[in-house]
Amino acid sequence: MDAPPTRSDRRESARISGEGGAIEPSPDAVLIRRTLAEIAPVADKVTSYFYALVFTGHPEVRGMFPAAMDVQRDRLLKALLTAAEHIDNPAVLVPYLRRLGAGHRKYGTMAGHYPAVGEALVGALSRYARDSWGPETQAAWVRAYTGISQIMIDAAAEEEVKAPPWWHAEVVSHDLRTPDIAVLTVRPDQPYPFLAGQYASLETPWWPRVWRHYSFASAPRADGLLSFHVKAVPAGWVSNALVRHARPGDVLRLGPPAGSMVVDHTTDNGMLCLGGGTGIAPIKALIEDVAGHGERRPVEVFFGARSDSDLYDKDTLLGLQRSHPWLSVRPVVGDGLAGQLPHAVGEHGPWSSYDAFISGPPAMIRNGVDELLRIGIPCERIRHDAVEELAGIAG
Repeated sequence: MDAPPTRSDRRESARISGEGGAIEPSPDAVLIRRTLAEIAPVADKVTSYFYALVFTGHPEVRGMFPAAMDVQRDRLLKALLTAAEHIDNPAVLVPYLRRLGAGHRKYGTMAGHYPAVGEALVGALSRYARDSWGPETQAAWVRAYTGISQIMIDAAAEEEVKAPPWWHAEVVSHDLRTPDIAVLTVRPDQPYPFLAGQYASLETPWWPRVWRHYSFASAPRADGLLSFHVKAVPAGWVSNALVRHARPGDVLRLGPPAGSMVVDHTTDNGMLCLGGGTGIAPIKALIEDVAGHGERRPVEVFFGARSDSDLYDKDTLLGLQRSHPWLSVRPVVGDGLAGQLPHAVGEHGPWSSYDAFISGPPAMIRNGVDELLRIGIPCERIRHDAVEELAGIAG
C-alpha cells in the first residue's frame, strides 16, 4: 500500500486553507470523523472483521493478498480510513489516491474489485461504530468511498495505457557492504522510466505478494540498470530475503516508480540533503542527477549512521565530493541518529534559501522536518517520502 498523506502534506493542507485556520468541515466529513473516533479503540477488531467480510463474501480476491495476513496487517483498511478522513482536502487526497490506484495494479486489482471492498468497509464500520452509525452516516461513507474508488479506478485506467503493472528484474550483482546491508543491482526486462529520488516496490520469489519499497540508489543510467540499498531488519521478510538469499540470476518483480522527492531543475537553489542509514541511497541519486544536468548549485549532504562501519557508502560519497567542487559531504556518527543528525544540520547554515531533502528512518525524518522548520526552511521546500509508509519499508 502507498502511504497516507505525510505530515508535510498536512502542513501544506493547513497552509492552503488560509492563515486564519482550517476550512469548516463538510457535513459528510463531520460524520466520517465521528465514526473514526469511535472505532479507534477497537481498530484491530475492525480490521479483522473487515478482511473476514472481504474474503468470505468474495473468496476469489484472497489470492491477491499474502498467504500470511500479518504481513498485510491493516494497510488496506488504514489507507481507506485515512483517505476518508481527508475527504475535504482534494489537494492532498487526489494525488495520494491516484498513486494508490496506479500502484494497486501490481496486485491484480481490477475495477470490479472495488465494490466488494466498499461493502466490507461499510459492514465493518456499521458493526463497530454503533453509537455514531445511522442512515446519514452510512450515506456519507458511501459517498466518500464512491469518490475515493473512482479516483483510483480512473488513475489505474490511465496508467494501463502507459506502463505494465510490474516489471521482471534480474539480479546482476549483490554486494554485501556490511553483515546487514547489501547493494543490489538489477536489470529490468523492459525500459523502466523513473526520476532520481524516487522509489519502487519489490517482490521476491521467496515471499509472493509481499511488496516492500526501496529507493533507487542512482540516477537513471544509460545501461538501464537499477541499484537499491537494502538493510536486513529483524523479522523483515523481504529485506532479509534480499540481503541473505538473493544472488545474481534471481528474478524479482518491480512495481512502478513513485515518490516526489526529486530535484527541481527549473531553479538553482542550493540543496540540503539528510540521509540516515540506507536513506543515503536516494540522496546519492540526487547528487548524480545534479551532476548529470551540468549544474553547479551547492549541494550539502549530511550522512548519518550509528557507527562508522555503518557509513557503508562513505567512500563513494567522498569520491563524488572530490569530483564536484559544489558538493560537500559531512558524515555524522552517533547512537541518537533520530536527533543527532538533525541537530548537526542546525549547527551549520544558514539554510533558509535551500531546498531540503530527507531520507532515512521515520523518527529521523520527523525530527529532521521539525528542525528544518525551526531554522527557517519553509515547509513547501522540504521534501521526503511518506513517513507512515517508511515505517514498513524495511520489512
